[in-house]
Amino acid sequence: MGRIVGIDLGTTNSLVGYTDSQTGQPKCIPGPYGSTLCPSVVSLDADGSIIVGEAARNRLLTQPERTIYSLTPLGRSELHDWMRELLARPQSEFPRFGVALSLLAVLTPAESAALLTQRLAALDAEIGEIEDTMRGAEDRGVAWIFLIEEEYRKDLVRAERDFVERLIESLNRPDYVQAWQEMFEGNV
Repeated sequence: MGRIVGIDLGTTNSLVGYTDSQTGQPKCIPGPYGSTLCPSVVSLDADGSIIVGEAARNRLLTQPERTIYSLTPLGRSELHDWMRELLARPQSEFPRFGVALSLLAVLTPAESAALLTQRLAALDAEIGEIEDTMRGAEDRGVAWIFLIEEEYRKDLVRAERDFVERLIESLNRPDYVQAWQEMFEGNV
């Protein structure tokens, strides 16, 4: 006769047990930290890896947006309302880079272009890292829907990268350099 396994999926903790073939008595299976109680927490890594139990609970503080621990009916309703709002209504976000762009003229065109060239390299590296993460997850069979936020992030970074590249070209144009010198040289 095969072994009987039982799983108690609780809202706070879970247990996995089996019937011992020699004694016929139930035994609980300990987790990697020795406890038979496993926190009912699941976390999803950006690369698609699934983390459960104590390790997932530890991520509640560092990556709460990727970690689920318990969902009451009221919580589920709130989650659905929140998701509907997030998906349906665009909201303006004001990143620090936008502030820097608004004050770009305080630096010389050459210094601005040099700093933006550093940013361009960092953006290229970030795009490469995102693509590597996505490729690794896809190779492990992670469905596209679980990678959608990475696809979105990649497109945002790529759009910023293209913008920065065009801005560097504009800052290096002789007509802009001359206009900047006439307006700001010695004044900023």
